[in-house]
Amino acid sequence: MTQDTDEINPFEQRNKQMEHVKQRMGKIKHKIAIISGKGGVGKSLVTVNLGVGLSMKEDDGKVGILDADLTGPTIPKMMGLKGKKLEVGPPGIFPADGPEGVKVVSMDFLLPNDEAPVIWRGPLKMGAIRQFLGEVAWGDLEFLLVDLPPGTGDEPLSILQLLPEMDGVVIVTIPSEVSEVVVRKAVTFARKMNVPILGIIENMSGMVCPHCGEEIEVFSEGGGMSISEDMDVDFLGSIPIDPRVSSASDEGVPFIIKYPEAPASKSFMKIIEKIEEKVKKE
Repeated sequence: MTQDTDEINPFEQRNKQMEHVKQRMGKIKHKIAIISGKGGVGKSLVTVNLGVGLSMKEDDGKVGILDADLTGPTIPKMMGLKGKKLEVGPPGIFPADGPEGVKVVSMDFLLPNDEAPVIWRGPLKMGAIRQFLGEVAWGDLEFLLVDLPPGTGDEPLSILQLLPEMDGVVIVTIPSEVSEVVVRKAVTFARKMNVPILGIIENMSGMVCPHCGEEIEVFSEGGGMSISEDMDVDFLGSIPIDPRVSSASDEGVPFIIKYPEAPASKSFMKIIEKIEEKVKKE
């Protein structure tokens, strides 16, 4: 029985996609996934500011962010790219250009409006992730940060399986017992996937009073450090709460750009230095 030449073999198509992933990702020196065990810990905020901070230190256009949260993409809003659409040319799909030259790809760029939901099962999500990794013309990047949705489901699993030669994952938490429990699961998940853990970042770690400069503990203290010690994972640093984070995100201006002298911005830069030291040393 002969096969119709016009028929697309799904296995051949997937193999071609995987070859494209290997080729595209081969041009990127350092690939890092940002993960968390639960939502609401500011993982996307951390991704945006790490990406922009890295680009400030690297040449423009040498850092990329892949918003892999397919059903809840927020990166474009935080980077002032809301309403942008991806362009397609002979090399592939072109990323949008964000602040400080950061290249950005998100499902949000493909949706017709803000109210349109992405109602997909696992196979469709995996196909979209393969396309983002294999068909986007990222170019020669120094860093690619991948913002993953919370938990250990389809998207995190797919990314960690598909990304060749990952430098590792950065895990984001907040100082609370609930977050601590699920972050331990994220650590175990990364280890089961044989992916290096670069370290833990504790977001919303106290608040610096804008009037007197005193640090106030809003939540319980030291959750991220405790997990790091118990599970033998490096602690990358703490990021204090700043009320201006929300307004900056709503305006589409990364906090690290709008308030470079804020304690939170300085914390981001110190964490970036630790990450650079880790991946470049390896």
